[in-house]
Amino acid sequence: MSHSLLRGLTAAALAAAALFVPIRLAQAADPLISQGKPATASSVEGSGFEAAKALDGNSGTRWASVEGHDPEWIRVDLGATATISRVKLNWEAAYGKSYKIQTSADGSTGWTDVFSTTTGNGAVDDLTLSGTGRYVRVYGTARGTAYGYSLFDLEVYGTTGGGPVDTTPPSTPTGLAATGTTSSSVSLAWNASTDNVGVTGYAVYRNGTEVATASGTTYTDTGRTASTSYTYTVKARDAAGNLSAVSNSVTATTQGGTGGGPAVPFGSHQFPYAAGMLKPTGSQATLDQKVIDYYNKWKAAFVRQNCGNGWYEVISPDADHPYVGEAQGYGMVITATMAGADPNAKAIFDGLTKFMLAHPSVNNSDLLAAEQDDACKSVNGSDSATDADMDVAYGLLLADKQWGSAGTYNYKQLAIKHINAIKASEVNPSTNMLLYGDFSSSGEEHYYQSRTSDWMADHFRAFKAATGNSVWDTIRVKHQTVATNLQNNYAAGTGLLPDFVINTNSTPKPATGEVLEDPKDGQYWWNACRDPWRIGADAVTSGDSVSLASARKLNTWIKSKAGGNPSNIATGYKLNGTAIDSSSDPSFFAPFAVAAMTDSGSQAWLDSLWNKMLATPIQTDSYYAASIQLQVMITATHNHWVP
Repeated sequence: MSHSLLRGLTAAALAAAALFVPIRLAQAADPLISQGKPATASSVEGSGFEAAKALDGNSGTRWASVEGHDPEWIRVDLGATATISRVKLNWEAAYGKSYKIQTSADGSTGWTDVFSTTTGNGAVDDLTLSGTGRYVRVYGTARGTAYGYSLFDLEVYGTTGGGPVDTTPPSTPTGLAATGTTSSSVSLAWNASTDNVGVTGYAVYRNGTEVATASGTTYTDTGRTASTSYTYTVKARDAAGNLSAVSNSVTATTQGGTGGGPAVPFGSHQFPYAAGMLKPTGSQATLDQKVIDYYNKWKAAFVRQNCGNGWYEVISPDADHPYVGEAQGYGMVITATMAGADPNAKAIFDGLTKFMLAHPSVNNSDLLAAEQDDACKSVNGSDSATDADMDVAYGLLLADKQWGSAGTYNYKQLAIKHINAIKASEVNPSTNMLLYGDFSSSGEEHYYQSRTSDWMADHFRAFKAATGNSVWDTIRVKHQTVATNLQNNYAAGTGLLPDFVINTNSTPKPATGEVLEDPKDGQYWWNACRDPWRIGADAVTSGDSVSLASARKLNTWIKSKAGGNPSNIATGYKLNGTAIDSSSDPSFFAPFAVAAMTDSGSQAWLDSLWNKMLATPIQTDSYYAASIQLQVMITATHNHWVP
């Protein structure tokens, strides 16, 4: 048996196959020889999906061919004639059902088949084969889906020039230590290894079994059992697949199940989404770890203790003031959700709570003043912003479920006070529509206006559950109805909502010109960009038919508008779908991932959006973009839950 497609074989077949594997495989495994080498392809779906993306060693990027066409191929130039023993294909949802692995001496003639199949079914194909050539090509003749061909990774293993390319392993990682525990997680850190070529990652072992690959020198192992000891080691890995010697071992014991750790640790997935909701392709553990990795970057960039007093703050370098209520609200929701992955989550949350309580609005002291200066003093009127207060109240409800309310702060009591204050000062009593903040009262020019990105249906559901007040159902239904009417009457072809709505006391319609912030207040701009996430979050968690319809309308349009390529999502649109700015920003492309989750036919599109997020460096100068993307990633991986 010179080659095999091992995935899907029975145990008996595998045992039989093992009898015929050439003896050379019993020797040291051949190294990876394709990473970073020049690659070309028959076609590319669009910018960001070039052939080189499958050879960059990053499973978050990929090559994608044009959709709906056969045959298509991708080719790598190994730089010299090689003896090839193994090819590993990590398919995206758009996979090859019938394809060949071919080799050639010159890349244009004399292609030799070294493997072929007509029964490919996606996922990972780890192929043992035998061939020689400078060029290796994956040649697809029949797609497995209606889309194209797409590979996260194309890995070729073998030898060139008569010997291995790189057989030197990295140095041994040192200083492995447990940096924190909860009832369900262990956080680890170690010192970086060195290598003659370069370290590409670290294999993490729990009780002797490899459980993850970390890209850096930290890792949080989630989903553990309370009051249980675990032993960890790590090894460094280089691009050739060489592993270092094992690090020192460290044993850590998770906290007890009561009083210490959170009740809903990140990654526990205790609250299933509505039936049929998608998530990005990949194992749940891998998806969760990507969120943790991004959270750690977000936390390092924006979480501070600049003001003393035991306060924590989320800085806002891209806002009008160093500290804004919206950022604090995001911080409270995020840290309460990430409890279990971050051992310091409760301390940060309590510091944010203390900051919130120390900065009351001048109009209603149970709400948060929206803006603070460098000295952490409330400024610019010291009144409130509704979106901030919605998240503050929601974050407090999450905290009550996570840690209970018997500690330093009675989270439940604070949440109910905040919810009641929102009802009293930030909801128009005659329309049941949200106001911009507690500065707007009867006779004020904005009294019959509202901001669409404040319309958080899942928050309204949580407020009803916490207070028992059915008015929150009435408020939720009113906002859902207005959103549907706006989509039908002003954006029938797109489903887009405007930043701001006027005439809420009669027939709500998009703002005409500037009403609060910008001449584009009536367009899909820097506020409404959050709507696919906010609407989608309720759709995926509740399964509500109104939210689902609104989210699916948005998804259908943007998938077509972007041609299946998230890099084509513009920064802002008129409600008819005309792009305002051709640049790309996470604030605009990330939220559409949540809308994509609601459509069973959008798996490839969702994966494209997810990979676009993974491939986009965090904007450390924009709390807004980074906080939106992080919360979208939490929701996309089924880690969002409604208290």
